[in-house]
Amino acid sequence: MALMEKRKAQNSNNQSFNTIEREGHIVAAAEDPMNKRAISEIVKAEFQRLVAENNINQSSFDQFSGTSSTQIAEVKRYLDQLFTIKDLGPARYFLGLEIARASEGIALTQSKYVQDIVHDLKLTEARSTATPLPPGFKLTSTLDQPLPQPAMYRRLVGRLLYLNFTRPDISHTVQQLSQFVQSPCKNHWDAATHVVKYLKGSPQKGFFFPAHISSNLVAYCDTDWAFCPNTRKSLAGYCIFLGKALISWKTKKQNIVSRSTAEAEYRAMGTTSCELVWVAALLQDLGIKVYCPIPFYYDNKAAMHIVSNPVFHERTKHLEIDCRLVRNYYKFGFLNPVSVYSKDQLADIFTRPLRGPLFHSFLSKLGLINFVAGPA
Repeated sequence: MALMEKRKAQNSNNQSFNTIEREGHIVAAAEDPMNKRAISEIVKAEFQRLVAENNINQSSFDQFSGTSSTQIAEVKRYLDQLFTIKDLGPARYFLGLEIARASEGIALTQSKYVQDIVHDLKLTEARSTATPLPPGFKLTSTLDQPLPQPAMYRRLVGRLLYLNFTRPDISHTVQQLSQFVQSPCKNHWDAATHVVKYLKGSPQKGFFFPAHISSNLVAYCDTDWAFCPNTRKSLAGYCIFLGKALISWKTKKQNIVSRSTAEAEYRAMGTTSCELVWVAALLQDLGIKVYCPIPFYYDNKAAMHIVSNPVFHERTKHLEIDCRLVRNYYKFGFLNPVSVYSKDQLADIFTRPLRGPLFHSFLSKLGLINFVAGPA
């Protein structure tokens, strides 16, 4: 009996831990799927051993995230030995994201995801709209009739937030809608359905990333001063291009109230500068050379004078951190501030509702393409 109990205890221990042994290298791995730290340590240790045993230098290791099919295949084989994975080939559809590859580049769309949203809201027969929101339209937290089922509004806003992954044309609108998820009213729901009607008319829009593009970074930054009618906080938006490919964009309400357009613009420039630093560091880690100074387009002359003339800094002590941040990047040759006319400011699409012709003109410059669905 004692021997049987001892064997049961050993079997219990074996079920708790899976011991992986590779040529004298032993790793004890918890089978609990929630133990992410243990799994991370296993993968890290095994990759370090793989690099050491095969005399792989850092430049070859960087190709794991690149285009070296030989190195990628080697990693896949090794991971299969460890975890028994299944290679499904190049990704074509993943969590609503449709991926199409060709020798010219990669196309990303979420057309089926859009069609599912339209179908769930029973708007398949509705008339499509030209823009996400009417020009000059502003949402407010008015005492309108509250929605009887606010969960429907919250679910729709959540789906639109995920759709923003490939649809920067709705970034401003979704930011506005997301402010009222706590207590949505009927006017908020009407604005959300207006966005869905816009998406119904252009479900195939998406990005195309060329296989061969310039590695030059370009940034656009803009604000809408005191945009929010409830708090009078400004709305900031930016977009960053790698060559002609849009790789980063954002619409965000600033945390504090700005006393002037220059102050709001300068705070937005500070946020955009930090994003540029992060993007540049990421590209360098991937072995892509970043050319400096990076063109930084904005349409506020007062902000440009503050950047280029340190004398003005004495008048801007209330935003000293952002001033010094942008000023230092300018002095070190990382940024090249460039004034641009408002009609050419691409970041406008992230800060305010635009009229149809200007809106669609900016969309083409952002690189959004209307892909035609092929035969099934």
